[in-house]
Amino acid sequence: MQAIMETIYFAGGCFWGMEHFFQQVQGVVSTETGFANGNEDLPAPTYEQVYTDTTGYAETVKVEYDEQHVSLAFLTRMFFAAIDPLSLNKQGEDEGTRYRTGVYYLSEEQKAVIESVFAEEQKKYAEPMKVELLPLRNYYPADEYHQDYLNKHPDGYCHLPLSLFRWAREAKGER
Repeated sequence: MQAIMETIYFAGGCFWGMEHFFQQVQGVVSTETGFANGNEDLPAPTYEQVYTDTTGYAETVKVEYDEQHVSLAFLTRMFFAAIDPLSLNKQGEDEGTRYRTGVYYLSEEQKAVIESVFAEEQKKYAEPMKVELLPLRNYYPADEYHQDYLNKHPDGYCHLPLSLFRWAREAKGER
């Protein structure tokens, strides 16, 4: 069976933990930390620039996955399990617009799938979720220091609980 590769972008607070979380999910082929949907007059921002909260960029994880093994709907549900969708510009102890939550899609087909999951999730809350659903405007990889950070620094900071990583490893995604 030939792999059917797709790409989606998730912003869920600090990208170190979000990247490590998605690395655990069966069917995810690769991940990369970076910055998405920022000011278009600032191409290729540095971490230091994004950290100022003046660039409009969000810490984001690029997720490449094999659609034969995991669906976009499943990945989006996993994303919601790892964030607080009611928190604006804050996840865990991390605050600022760079830590906002969002899903950035590449096609109208992806948008339709994601909108369906958003509608399911919204039913769980009385107030509107604070999660962006937007087309990907721009994306730039973070420097090497930030790639696979928790694999290189297992005791490094992460706002996600360790139990969530175990759960992600054991989750069975639908196709």
